[in-house]
Amino acid sequence: MTRHAQAGDPAEVAMPAAQAFETGDGRYGCSRFDGSGAVDSSAELIEEVPVALNYNGRPFAVMLATPTDLEDFAVGFTLTEGIAGSYADIAELDVLPSRHGVAIMIELAAGCDALAARHRALTGHGGCGLCGVEDLQQTLRLPDRLPDRLRVSPRAIEAAFTVLPELQSLGARTGAAHAAACAEASGRLLAIREDAGRHNALDKLIGHLARQGQATETCFLALSSRASSELVLKAAAARFELMAAISAPTGLAVRLAQAAGMTLVGFARDAQFNCYAGAQRLVPG
Repeated sequence: MTRHAQAGDPAEVAMPAAQAFETGDGRYGCSRFDGSGAVDSSAELIEEVPVALNYNGRPFAVMLATPTDLEDFAVGFTLTEGIAGSYADIAELDVLPSRHGVAIMIELAAGCDALAARHRALTGHGGCGLCGVEDLQQTLRLPDRLPDRLRVSPRAIEAAFTVLPELQSLGARTGAAHAAACAEASGRLLAIREDAGRHNALDKLIGHLARQGQATETCFLALSSRASSELVLKAAAARFELMAAISAPTGLAVRLAQAAGMTLVGFARDAQFNCYAGAQRLVPG
């Protein structure tokens, strides 16, 4: 049956300007109100587009994401969702923009059979990393327990969060981007990725690190968001032993971190923080 677009139909919503695929944002007109009335103005706004992830020619999920670093996003999503065990399992990856979104076509290497055990409904929202998962077993799947080798000083965590805002360029322009950064044990930031969705930012970071061959065992995560349960699961899947967030964790995030053997830090701001799990990794220095 032929489908005809009607007023208000999402099919009529235009894609953002091409610049958004480079910068992640676009300029929109607005009326600015203050005590003296209204004036015409404009503002930089973060962009989101539907991103369809297809594996071996079959649709798997459609996520809303900021349209930058989409190769990193696809690799990170593939790894943290347990679809592939390593970057080497991804044989081919193509990003194909279209009128209504972006299709990412991923071919898995022969013998990579993890996809058969993973199922999603087709829609996930930008703010939710677990939308579309079909059952609780998939939602709370824990990877193997983490080793206990990393040691980080409170001063290093403070150093990472002191520098993080300076590197959040998309967040500075739009006021609406989450950031995920990888830091050395010394607190020096190695890489950062941003997105409207906190889980997308982390997937982009993990994908970038995998593509660069950067080991995660000697690093920790610094996040500009709250520490939610799906972020703990993704961080554990990427084998990060310590995750620090600028805001609070959820109770489930704490229980998952404890079960995974992860160090979980929250409220990392103003040269102080709370540690909710794995405090043995925090040492003077």
